[in-house]
Amino acid sequence: MAILEFLTAEHRGCDENFAIAEEAAQAGDLARCQHEFQRFQRVTELHFKKEEQELFPVFEQVSGNTLGPTRVMRLEHQQVRETLAEMNSALDHGDLAEFLGQAETLLILMQQHNIKEEQMLYPMCDRVLGATAGSVIEAMRAVSDRPPA
Repeated sequence: MAILEFLTAEHRGCDENFAIAEEAAQAGDLARCQHEFQRFQRVTELHFKKEEQELFPVFEQVSGNTLGPTRVMRLEHQQVRETLAEMNSALDHGDLAEFLGQAETLLILMQQHNIKEEQMLYPMCDRVLGATAGSVIEAMRAVSDRPPA
């Protein structure tokens, strides 16, 4: 399996979770929206953790490039996290309209981010890492959403 295939599948899973939370908000179901949004946030943060702790450092070490695409992706991850915080705040205040407004921003951020990763970064990682890509995928599979002990 290639890095492109592995992480693109994770993007699709995150997208599906996001759509469920958004549907709950549109239906006016605050409790369900909160629950589904927490699920979406967990899978998204786990995905970021896999990239930031496993993929990016290996790519940077092998390629010798620490100021290029991985730096941009980390900055974009931070933008997503900031938007997620705004969405959480809206839910804490029971404001589904604000949540949905922030959801539009998040959707645009995620779409642009995923295109860059899927069309540029992941194929670059597969090329640069070559035969070691499999071990990086295994390391990413081992990443847990549990906080470190």
